[in-house]
Amino acid sequence: MWPVYVSQRGNEMRVKLQDVLAQTGRMVIDGSMGTGLELLGCTFKDALWTAKVLAEEPAKVKQVHLEYFRAGADCGITCSYQATIPGLMAHGYSEAEAEEIIARSVEVFLEAREEWCRVEAPRLGRPYPLCLGGCGPYGAYLADGSEYRGHYGVSDEVLREFHQRRAELLWEAGADLLLFETEPSLHEALIEAEIAENLGADYWISFSCKDGAQTNEGDQLTECAQVLSKDHPHLQMLGVNCTPPRFMTAAIKNLQTGTRLPLAVYPNSGEVYDAVTKTWHGVTDTDKTFGAYAREWFQAGATAVGGCCQTAASHIIQVTKVRDQLQLQEET
Repeated sequence: MWPVYVSQRGNEMRVKLQDVLAQTGRMVIDGSMGTGLELLGCTFKDALWTAKVLAEEPAKVKQVHLEYFRAGADCGITCSYQATIPGLMAHGYSEAEAEEIIARSVEVFLEAREEWCRVEAPRLGRPYPLCLGGCGPYGAYLADGSEYRGHYGVSDEVLREFHQRRAELLWEAGADLLLFETEPSLHEALIEAEIAENLGADYWISFSCKDGAQTNEGDQLTECAQVLSKDHPHLQMLGVNCTPPRFMTAAIKNLQTGTRLPLAVYPNSGEVYDAVTKTWHGVTDTDKTFGAYAREWFQAGATAVGGCCQTAASHIIQVTKVRDQLQLQEET
């Protein structure tokens, strides 16, 4: 049964991860917001990245969300990865304007979801897409590629202050879950988990990794899963993102060793990020199609699969096709 769309500010109805999984069995995550916007003609040459488009051309952000819903995404990430209060204020916005832009990321997603659910989804029998309030790490705010290195050298209080207000704004605006993504360390993830638990907000945490066993700061994925699975009742899912596809199967296995929580993977294309030019370069993981990888990850035990940097709707269409094929095979 389709839920009725309502404004989700405050404590009104939110879509639950468990409900989406009950309908789909496996979940398709969307792809890169940045790549989707580039395909619409946007260019990114400053530290605000996609937050600049959110602030100036939110209709394009909405269009990217709609394209991912059409590609088969059962959940999507708000355009808030790079939308931070200090980052926006450094570019001339007031604190109040920065807060409004962050909340806008959820509002744009909800507008896209309402439109898609009203016009297109009912005839497809698709679930009501989950709104993930995207929270990038402190390293994303630095805009120097630190999310792929970690070791910021700042205090816990700095990290807590950085993450607290954005998490509040995204939750109050109506995100169904908070998504703390591209996290290079267990230490930062634990601070974010504490914030979410204190808010009473459901959330998932996704790490950026140097390989299939370690985060970019060197934490063992199995240990991360073990630690976070204890005394964090609002944690709904763990995963890995913005990491080359070739590492994902091992990452799934290492996370499984430490947790029974559902697992999500959404890798980048396998290219390398140049923080100076703010572009991606190098060779993609070309030995397999993205769909072939998605099949491998689902079969390895991933509950949710999607794409991160340098992936687009074409990649998500492949994931959706594989998910549907696996479901059909299991039903026959």
